[in-house]
Amino acid sequence: MAQPDGKKIFFESLSGAGKAIAVLTSGGDAQGMNAAVRAVVRMGLYVGAKVYFIHEGYQGMVDGGENIEEASWESVSSMLQVGGTVIGSARCMEFRNHEGRLKAAHNLIQHGITNLCVIGGDGSLTGANLFREEWSGLLAELMEKGLIEADAVQKYSALHIVGMVGSIDNDFCGTDMTIGTDSALHRIIEVVDAIMTTAQSHQRTFVLEVMGRHCGYLALVSALACGADWVLIPEMPPEDGWEDKMCQKLSANRAGMKRLNIIIVAEGAIDHNNKPITTDYIKDLVVNCLGFDTRVTILGHVQRGGTPSAFDRILASRMGVEAVFALLETTANTPACVVSLSGNQSVRLPLMECVQMTQAVQKAMDEKRFEDAVKLRGRSFENNLKTYKLLAHHKPESELPCSNFNVAVLNVGAPAAGMNAAIRSAVRVGITEGHKMFAVSDGFEGFYKGQIQEIKWSDVGGWTGQGGSLLGTKRTLPAKHVDKIAEQIRKHNINALLVIGGFEAFESLLQLSDARAAHRELCIPMCMLPATISNNVPGTDLSIGADTALNAIVETCDRIKQSASGTKRRVFIIETMGGYCGYLASVGGLASGADAAYIFEEPFDIRDLQANVEHLTEKMKTSIQRGLILRNENSNENYTTDFIYQLYSEEGKGVFDCRKNVLGHMQQGGAPSPFDRNFGTKISAKAMQWISKKLVEVYRQGKVFANTDDSCCLLGMRRRALVFQPVVQLKEQTDFVHRIPKEQWWLKLRPLMKILAKYKTSYDFSDSSQLEHVHDNRPRDSDAAADM
Repeated sequence: MAQPDGKKIFFESLSGAGKAIAVLTSGGDAQGMNAAVRAVVRMGLYVGAKVYFIHEGYQGMVDGGENIEEASWESVSSMLQVGGTVIGSARCMEFRNHEGRLKAAHNLIQHGITNLCVIGGDGSLTGANLFREEWSGLLAELMEKGLIEADAVQKYSALHIVGMVGSIDNDFCGTDMTIGTDSALHRIIEVVDAIMTTAQSHQRTFVLEVMGRHCGYLALVSALACGADWVLIPEMPPEDGWEDKMCQKLSANRAGMKRLNIIIVAEGAIDHNNKPITTDYIKDLVVNCLGFDTRVTILGHVQRGGTPSAFDRILASRMGVEAVFALLETTANTPACVVSLSGNQSVRLPLMECVQMTQAVQKAMDEKRFEDAVKLRGRSFENNLKTYKLLAHHKPESELPCSNFNVAVLNVGAPAAGMNAAIRSAVRVGITEGHKMFAVSDGFEGFYKGQIQEIKWSDVGGWTGQGGSLLGTKRTLPAKHVDKIAEQIRKHNINALLVIGGFEAFESLLQLSDARAAHRELCIPMCMLPATISNNVPGTDLSIGADTALNAIVETCDRIKQSASGTKRRVFIIETMGGYCGYLASVGGLASGADAAYIFEEPFDIRDLQANVEHLTEKMKTSIQRGLILRNENSNENYTTDFIYQLYSEEGKGVFDCRKNVLGHMQQGGAPSPFDRNFGTKISAKAMQWISKKLVEVYRQGKVFANTDDSCCLLGMRRRALVFQPVVQLKEQTDFVHRIPKEQWWLKLRPLMKILAKYKTSYDFSDSSQLEHVHDNRPRDSDAAADM
């Protein structure tokens, strides 16, 4: 892969030689912490630094002794898929006192540690910053007591701190997502999906309490992901009289033939007088007012447990590597920083700026400035709340605007999990905007055959958690049927199109755009949402459905590796889908700890295969005795999965044996992940608002007429922002022969996968972030955390 001239190879620019880095986890545990620890250890060792575990958090730092242990490459093997934190976490009262911090400083100096990577919440990070500020004074005090020499004070004069936020609550300002949040959402949605089946059977109401003592993120996003009837969060207490409104809504939903009700409550939910709203109070309210059979489920620590999701593994791995970069680049004058996520990018922010803003949220809530609290949480939280209100509360027709516009929605291409969530969002936002919504069955094949019918608010109830495409989808392109499609648009007076699909959807919009000159009916606003497990659509970093497929791959790889736990020295060859796009193989390889991933975008030959075999042979001589190789289905027409399997089997004789597995269509199936449900919901709502705006702009003399490039767009995530891009402008960025974008951001993650698998390789860190400020961290159009 071509490297930019500026920062070519990691060894040439930064070196950890002579440095000691310690990593600790503190406060509550969160899934993904182990992935972060693994990344810090392996990247630290890769650059030549000594790396230490500090067991049991700050307590281990204070107690010293065996709690501070030098880490090796093998010591972090097989921990990527383990939940919680294997190095332990504990709350430490002693560290809050000066004497405790003095002991901790002495213990660090004894090991030569002056670089500290802290994984925890705002309390843990605040403690680390205080420790850093006191460091020189602590060393002076240790010297006065004769515990260290004067040269040690000079040698270890500065303590460098980098934080990563590990918290399932996602309650830290300055980052779109904290480590563990996505996994906690997985646990919640798994429970909600299971509860919905039993609730529907008995026509019950369920009240679910989720974690979030001071932050309603989990409650809000899980309510969005499952289409809950009501949600209660601490940042936005319900208005007075909410009990009657909630009961009216539950009753109306039952009258509309809905057989169940779901109410989600954050454990810290309060009313306007800061009085707690409990699950028992809500249950009694529903039973007494409506007589509904009602049950309470408190999820509790289930949300903290289980294996980390693919998202959390990748997030933690990227953050861990970025934390090592930050420590190696820091100077005595560099403030303590925290590695955060903005959109799809890692960023560094001053630690105390983030902590102060996080504390400002709680202060606003205490002072009953709830609107300020929502804004301080950030644009992502604010937009989540607006979207939930938009989709959950159906206004009477008398209160809706009357636009007289008809909007059609359809799926094109292969099915992808999250498509139904996007359709539901589009239909409900469209109705709220005053449009009449039409559903097209079976893509453009159904379109030209006239399989078009009006779709109402209640028709899409319960769609969010459904996999596949309930509307039906086909790969048929419109070019051969443009006349009939134009006729159907005229017949149904369609004024705008929302197309949700993969590369075929992109090609379809290009064909319809080209046909506008010959067919006036096609001169209407058109928008495409990328939805494909392959993530091969130009103009977007992420596609609806790709996260669900990644989780399917990672879960299967975990099980396959576990199957060899009783068998020494075994290598697994796994084939993934994706066409010519290597996204699933590469990012799935990073998330599952693969040794190599073969893809079309990075050509390989027999020498590369031989080098991989030799690498695995060396690996098997250590305590690591399992190997994992991923291969994209179209990575090479000659080096097939069977060929690679046979080559490894032959070359590994006497050292390891091989097994192969073709994952196939299981990557397309299953219920959508929380990420895909919310990504689909949010970008679909944004697309419908864009369509509404365009319809007003192009409505002239009683007709809609839109023939400019910017009226036929793709909505995609680009780095930190969601961007509308004319499809004709994306043609130059596309390899149509292989159906992939010419440039793909995730290729820069491939060297990271190789480094964490102990390969010597070049690493392009030209995108490595510089220190920013919290207030500069939200671009004007950044709905990037709309993905969650």
